[in-house]
Amino acid sequence: MKRTVAFLAVGCMTVGIMALLGSAQMGGKASPAAKATCDLGGGKSITVDYSSPRAKGRKIFGGLVPYGEVWRTGADEATTFVTTADLMVGGTHVPAGNYTIFTVPNQNKWTLIINKKTGEWGIPYKYESDELARVDMKVSAAPATVENFIIAFDKAASGCTLRMEWENTRATVDISKM
Repeated sequence: MKRTVAFLAVGCMTVGIMALLGSAQMGGKASPAAKATCDLGGGKSITVDYSSPRAKGRKIFGGLVPYGEVWRTGADEATTFVTTADLMVGGTHVPAGNYTIFTVPNQNKWTLIINKKTGEWGIPYKYESDELARVDMKVSAAPATVENFIIAFDKAASGCTLRMEWENTRATVDISKM
């Protein structure tokens, strides 16, 4: 009888520990939320909210993220792009407002898609009719291997440069306030 009680006690403890560990894993996202902000001065700004996936040893561009196909530019929900100022993004006028951004990665050139539809999950991409613009991005090698997908802004004389990095790739586009 004592053996049965001991066995049941150990079994209950094991199940409890497994449940606790499982709930802890579910609470932490594999691709945590991240944010990038560009201060344009005069109270105007750009904010990008996205989920930051991890490489985890995988081949990213040309593998997990196929070349020539629309990518949600992060993970989970589609990436948001909110500007409180009228902008020039890579030479294209973008009025102040809320947008969703997607990209089309290729080896030598990326395309940034600025879409007027918001609130999407991400992919499959079926929002061509809501596109505001498609803008070319410059592609170069990242200075070091990047484990966590990053969207950031680098301050420039006339505004900011939007920078995306992951694995061994960097894509950029210049943004200025109108």
